[in-house]
Amino acid sequence: MTRVPKHIGIIPDGNRRWATKEGLKKEEGYTHGISPGLQLYHICRNLGVKELTFYGFTVDNTKRPSKQRTAFSDACVKAVNCLSKENADLLVLGNTKSAMFPQELLPYTTRRTFGTGGIKINFLVNYSYEWDFGFHQGTFAPVMKSTDVSRIDLIIRWGGRRRLSGFLPVQSVYADIYVVEDFWPDFSAKHIDDAIAWYSKQDITLGG
Repeated sequence: MTRVPKHIGIIPDGNRRWATKEGLKKEEGYTHGISPGLQLYHICRNLGVKELTFYGFTVDNTKRPSKQRTAFSDACVKAVNCLSKENADLLVLGNTKSAMFPQELLPYTTRRTFGTGGIKINFLVNYSYEWDFGFHQGTFAPVMKSTDVSRIDLIIRWGGRRRLSGFLPVQSVYADIYVVEDFWPDFSAKHIDDAIAWYSKQDITLGG
């Protein structure tokens, strides 16, 4: 590997489709996405990645049936609690004024260092670009809420979809996007190896 990205964005898609494939209810897929997140964290930390951003759930996701909302919200709480036991500088970003935001995650909405820190981890929960940009009645706030998140070098999306789905549009402006066809609960270390090997071959010009 000739070049490791400083900041990787993670879109862990395919939990519901994975559950259907395994003969489970759709909402049962989310809990199987927690362990892959921890595996990925350890891999990226060992590689020297400086920052990771996980897509938890969006404001649009909250339109799903209540059982699914409860399931992905609970999974996000468990995932953040697990990451808080690791060495990380952790921040949760999302619309805290909405009833859909898990109250258990409020203490994490200011960046906090756990263990020895050393890698920034951002977790998007009940996130939307409208909230981030302070969009209201046709106007935008002068400062977006995700200013503590750096520009993203590489975005990896599981589940075969080829879209950002509103994922940090400003920070993603020059990101290379790598798509994994497998569903997120089927995560393997090879996915990361392949993504970074692919990234290291890209011509990074940032428009220049």
